[in-house]
Amino acid sequence: MQEVASPYATIGEGRLSRIHTLNDLYLTTIGEHPGPRAFLHKIGGRYEPVSREEFGGVGTEIALGLVALGLERGERVALLSENRLEWPETDMGILTAALVSVPIYPTVTRRSVEHILEDSGARAVFVSTPEQIEKVRGYRDANPGFLVIAFEGGGDGILSLDEVRERGRALHHAEPDLHGQRAGNVESGDLATIIYTSGTTGPPKGVMLTHHNIVSNVEATLATISIGEDDTVLSFLPLSHILERMAGLYTIFRGGACIAYAESVETVAENMIEVRPTVMISVPRLYEKMYARVFEKAMSGGAVKRGLFLWAARVGAERAALRLARKPVPWFLEARYGLAARLVFSKLKARTGGRLRFFVSGGAPLAKGISDFFYSAGLMILEGYGLTESSPVLSCNTPEDFRPGTVGKPIPGVDIRIAEDGEILARGPNIMKGYYGNPEATAEVLQGGWLHTGDIGRLDEDGFLVITDRKKDILVTAGGKNVAPQPIENALKTDRFIVEAVVIGDGRPYLTALIVPDFDALAAYAVIKGLPSGSPEELARDPKIRDLLLRRVGRHQEDASSFETIKKIAVLDRDLSLEAGEVTPTMKVKRKVVVEKYASIIDDMYGS
Repeated sequence: MQEVASPYATIGEGRLSRIHTLNDLYLTTIGEHPGPRAFLHKIGGRYEPVSREEFGGVGTEIALGLVALGLERGERVALLSENRLEWPETDMGILTAALVSVPIYPTVTRRSVEHILEDSGARAVFVSTPEQIEKVRGYRDANPGFLVIAFEGGGDGILSLDEVRERGRALHHAEPDLHGQRAGNVESGDLATIIYTSGTTGPPKGVMLTHHNIVSNVEATLATISIGEDDTVLSFLPLSHILERMAGLYTIFRGGACIAYAESVETVAENMIEVRPTVMISVPRLYEKMYARVFEKAMSGGAVKRGLFLWAARVGAERAALRLARKPVPWFLEARYGLAARLVFSKLKARTGGRLRFFVSGGAPLAKGISDFFYSAGLMILEGYGLTESSPVLSCNTPEDFRPGTVGKPIPGVDIRIAEDGEILARGPNIMKGYYGNPEATAEVLQGGWLHTGDIGRLDEDGFLVITDRKKDILVTAGGKNVAPQPIENALKTDRFIVEAVVIGDGRPYLTALIVPDFDALAAYAVIKGLPSGSPEELARDPKIRDLLLRRVGRHQEDASSFETIKKIAVLDRDLSLEAGEVTPTMKVKRKVVVEKYASIIDDMYGS
């Protein structure tokens, strides 16, 4: 059984040593980093700054407004909103009022929202827009006394955020010490939040995280990756996701850096140029799309442009291999790389705003080929690993200790063990208290002080963690061969014509795959080759397009064993979607749902 503790120094009397709760983190940081740019948000088409003092003042008003509404210590308050400034302001208000926050993804259905409100026993919910109000209106009507507070709008028994803040201001004027007393009455072991898992393998479960769970993860992150007042992060991953909340909010805020909120997922490319971030945190889908677009643009150009791009990619890869092996780079290779950087890679960097120090990737595995390419282009993607149940980070690469294809070494305070069956086990101060109201599920994953992650992996010779697959996703073919689908799928998604791939083969005689193509790339290819170029539906039905994609799949499997080789594919005419229940809010494929939904198409590939 492999086991490794964090290689980093034990955290001693550092800058967080006196911070025991998220309330301490918020209030202490406001005093220590009083700069004018804690946040940036769009108003009237322009990014406007918000200072920590302004932010703290709003948080205090919300906290006392909730107290004035009669909410008692430890009661649950839900937060249903897209990323916007009101999200962290409300989060601070809920926490410093000694309440428990229950974040909800803004993209989930009304039924899912009602389940979370009912299961958590929430007394109130903050909602962002009229669209989100409609998701909770029925629950409010069926539960007298349940409070709905809207960032936009109000009336008809729904409070506006301004009304809550006004109540808070009045209470603060009457009892100026009350906020400090309420916030200071929270202890490190108290419950801070209940976060409902995305449910890839079953119904969502409420993960209970204490103040200490999350603060310890912030502390460990700042001990391994430097964040300071000169940094700016562009935030677009949902704050209801623990990675964005812990790293993109609490860690960045505590480091004294600035947080800028993207207007939407669709405007991230534009907002990067406006904000010029130094750090960005995302799930792999962003990097997959960037990678595909770069290659598509290069390959659709003339022969000279294609040749220049491929030459630059080779030069970058050769230099990157030497640097990662900590070997000297010959002067002539460095000179060629300088030319490649000016002619090719500088354009990619410019699209990020030109100041990026590093990307962070988490939430799902990132294909090594994508990480390699970005690194060779001078843009480092620091891939990490964790779960909601671990607050979330268990391991991560750092700028100083970096190995593409791995998720880094354990962070300070965390121990990693590989069980006999390959499952990754973890323990540390960041491991959850348990699942809310579900002792059976808690006992299943927390055994002997170790969190059973459900992921399969290994530790390499230098202690870097490599993720192989999800334990429940392993396919067992009719011939008894075990196949890990994720590495195959990740390799396929590096292809410029493939957006998503789902490998099929459990109980089947051979592997097949459902392929979601990049329809823009296919349309351009069809024009070049003189093929009919139509709608996604028409392209998906075209036998020549299917043959092209099957050949592309074969290129990525040249070294695969026969039982790991995809024999047939089916081309889907649309991307997998959250609305259809096929992916989670963090874009993880719900394999069971997809297999059931496309059963007839899958059966056709097997002739049954």
